[in-house]
Amino acid sequence: MQLTRFTDLGLRALMLLAAASDDGRRVTTRSIATNVHASEHHVAKAVTQLAELGLVESQRGRGGGLSLTAQGRTATVGQVVRRLEGDADVVDCVGTRPCPLLPACRLRRALADAKEAFYRELDGHTIGDLTDNAVLPLISSLPLLPGTAGR
Repeated sequence: MQLTRFTDLGLRALMLLAAASDDGRRVTTRSIATNVHASEHHVAKAVTQLAELGLVESQRGRGGGLSLTAQGRTATVGQVVRRLEGDADVVDCVGTRPCPLLPACRLRRALADAKEAFYRELDGHTIGDLTDNAVLPLISSLPLLPGTAGR
């Protein structure tokens, strides 16, 4: 299974925000985009979705920026991936031209079981787990926004 770029950016943003929040910092969408080598527009779309899910908080104005919510730190990677990826089947057997093997095929069930096993494994890891006691080399380059020191 391969995650979409959207989900990848969302997970990376959460990891950077988790690491920055340990220092009481808020970061910008631009700084995340720079650090993950993505367009600011794509990161903004992912961050907007994360905010709608209650995982990220956004504050405008001087001293504003993005921060991880308590729910964001404790969310499991599996929960985040499910929400960002959706619950589509691994393969589309019924599409515009249904597969002629569908009535007797067991592959669809096997793939669905494999997808659930994948998510179960990811459910064993929280966003906080991904950054606790980790040295993320990109974090040092995230700017400390004015008025956020020591929070």
